[in-house]
Amino acid sequence: MSRTAIVTGGTRGIGRAISLALKNKGCKVAATYAGNDEAAAKFKDETGVNVFKWDVGDYEACKAGVAEIESAHGPTDILVNNAGITRDGMFHKMTPQQWAEVMRADLDSVFNMSHQVFPGMRERSFGRIVNISSINGQKGQMGQTNYSAAKAGMIGFTRALAQEGAFKGVTVNAVAPGYIATEMVSAMNDDVLKKITAQIPVGRLGSAEEIGDCVAFLADENAGFITGAVLSANGGQYLAS
Repeated sequence: MSRTAIVTGGTRGIGRAISLALKNKGCKVAATYAGNDEAAAKFKDETGVNVFKWDVGDYEACKAGVAEIESAHGPTDILVNNAGITRDGMFHKMTPQQWAEVMRADLDSVFNMSHQVFPGMRERSFGRIVNISSINGQKGQMGQTNYSAAKAGMIGFTRALAQEGAFKGVTVNAVAPGYIATEMVSAMNDDVLKKITAQIPVGRLGSAEEIGDCVAFLADENAGFITGAVLSANGGQYLAS
């Protein structure tokens, strides 16, 4: 059966890889994005995946956006909450705006999007919600109190909602990537990349495609006994129980 999947932030980087992994499994994928029209148009042309533009930090925009997607593709079976931003800075210099922007984009968005699709998933007795957290939501990271708090909050959300959805056939899981070879990370200078890689036991950065495969696994119908889990994909850099 073809499933309908929504991937927020689904046109670039890790989100792009997730969208393609789900498409390759036969899903009807809708990828959302916030602002880069050129990248979104290129992604649509290259992949055939439909793209939709709105701010996932805005509840009403999410309500309207999901309704538009479901009108085109049918009820949502799979939601991947991947969209997020960083506004890094040491805490004693962090502004309320830096804090609020990250919370809105990274954590409020998870509520905003999940709230649109969870009731329908319960009614149909099937659903997969996968939240893209971070290694820094597990261990914390200096200079990222806002981002670490948002990503840790995502894990708490995952574990709580998993308990509400389980008896209705709705699973809620998280993937916590480590350092992945996206454009942003790859743009770091060689010395910084060497220091990062030295901390990763497998000796390399992860690939976006590996995270896409993790999500595709958790979204599969055969993954119905896995819920409330956090899948750490970090090359052994941080081992969480």
